[in-house]
Amino acid sequence: MVGKSRSFLAFQIVMGAFLCVFTLTPIYVMFSSSLKPLFDVQGAFTWWPQHLTFQAFSQIWQTVPLGLYFENSLIDCACSTAFAVLVAVLAAYGLSRYRFTGRSAFMRTVLATQMFPGVLFLLPLFLIFVNIDNSLGFTLLYQTRFGLIVTFLTFNLPFAIWMLTRYFDAIPSELDESARVDGAGTLSTLLRVVVPVARPGIIAVAVYAFMSSWSELLFASVMTDSSTATLSIGLQSYASEVDVYWNQIMAAALVVSVPIVVVFLLVQRHLISGLTTGSIK
Repeated sequence: MVGKSRSFLAFQIVMGAFLCVFTLTPIYVMFSSSLKPLFDVQGAFTWWPQHLTFQAFSQIWQTVPLGLYFENSLIDCACSTAFAVLVAVLAAYGLSRYRFTGRSAFMRTVLATQMFPGVLFLLPLFLIFVNIDNSLGFTLLYQTRFGLIVTFLTFNLPFAIWMLTRYFDAIPSELDESARVDGAGTLSTLLRVVVPVARPGIIAVAVYAFMSSWSELLFASVMTDSSTATLSIGLQSYASEVDVYWNQIMAAALVVSVPIVVVFLLVQRHLISGLTTGSIK
């Protein structure tokens, strides 16, 4: 038994080291390339910059309007996440606490939407947005921030509803009954009793929605223009017909990763507990 335990421990160490190398090597290459001048990046690959420079980190803001892309991404992701969490909390509470005709079918439909690739919805959503704008006589959805927020919400909301419903199911209904005995209404019970208890699950859903919106590329490439483009689209602007600024692409990729890394580190504890509770119920 001791031999097996030591063998298993050695196996864990080896696999952990392999996974660390496999994961961190691309990040290191990206970081080292961002510290090289362009002619070094285009030449023979070296693990360490021969001419160390931080110039790429200042040039990324001048080559393309990266600040505008940052603003667009933050606004779009924050708004879509906020709306997704708000609607999902209300919908999930109703699905968890009340039994009504069609509830099971609705839950299956919500879960089934996650089985289809997003490209299947690209053309229908594009046609819907264009036809609505044509009917209104002005641009409301297509190539606007609001339209992209609606697009992100469309794909974040089903998962958020399903995840929070499972999380609310794990919260004893006796808490609701105690609150009602004290005179609290349905909305007051949700906000004052259930939401504080469900905070880890809500945070997990919010982080998932924000991260999926932050890195979304397919719909952002079709539903935006030069003034509403997000970071995932803006990074492509460093490749022109004349040259590809590889060092600036690497530097920009590191910069745009900072918000996601910071958010993940801040809510890591809530994220793990929220996902675990929602998955085992």
